[in-house]
Amino acid sequence: MDIASENANVLVVDDEGAIRYSVSKTLQRVGYTVSEASSGEEAMEILTSQPFDVVLTDIRMPPGLDGVELVRRIKEQSADTIVILMTGYPSLSTAVEALRLGAHDYLIKPSSSQDIRQSVAKGVERARNLKRRRNLLDAIRSSVQELSRTDIETLAANLSGDDFDDKLRLADQIAEPINNSVMTLGPLTIYPGRYQIAVGERPIDLTPTEFDLLLYLAAHRGRVVSCHELVREVRGYGVDETEAREVIRPHVSNLRRKLKTAGQDADIIVNVRGIGYRLSETVD
Repeated sequence: MDIASENANVLVVDDEGAIRYSVSKTLQRVGYTVSEASSGEEAMEILTSQPFDVVLTDIRMPPGLDGVELVRRIKEQSADTIVILMTGYPSLSTAVEALRLGAHDYLIKPSSSQDIRQSVAKGVERARNLKRRRNLLDAIRSSVQELSRTDIETLAANLSGDDFDDKLRLADQIAEPINNSVMTLGPLTIYPGRYQIAVGERPIDLTPTEFDLLLYLAAHRGRVVSCHELVREVRGYGVDETEAREVIRPHVSNLRRKLKTAGQDADIIVNVRGIGYRLSETVD
């Protein structure tokens, strides 16, 4: 059994039984636990009752839910689930749309067993990295909150009922670690682990991709970051620069729109034509 496939759950979705059987056997032989669905609708039913590391799905499944729409719904329900699309009718527009919605990879039928296994192995690794990051952030947030609650209860209990001002000062001191976990980026306040930023008192909810995109640009401010690099580092897969621009552009547009709605200058993210994106000097 491949170590990477141990305890990994994969859902294979295709309306053709022969393809489901072949792909499932290919993955089972190297140790994956595989479930099958014959339609997008059946896949969504299965996903509501059981978590999967990777979903491997056909794009065209008439007459119901197709693979591209399935990607969108899966990402709404479980952002950490990795989706790999298979198609016998490849087109650039479909590939770009799938990657923009969050698909991890795009396989052309008929795919070799080696290609399928390699793609799924990379998907499982990506899923586990995402889960480790999310669990770490959740653990840090829970520890800070528990520390705050325990210290306030313990130390405030030692103050008399008349020491109201002292209790307020104590609460401010204990809350300081929580406040320190918040990041400031120019006019923006960033809340790690919550996928949320704020302009003044107005919070803005971001998708994981929008949030990671903003923070990656922040970590590399002072230089222009290519679209190819953004897709590789933020989304976790490689595409050429032309496709990368199509994948990243909608996320940048959505992020700018959200900033503008909140009253912030949307040009905080600067497009350097033909090269990539950088943050405006206003964030320095």
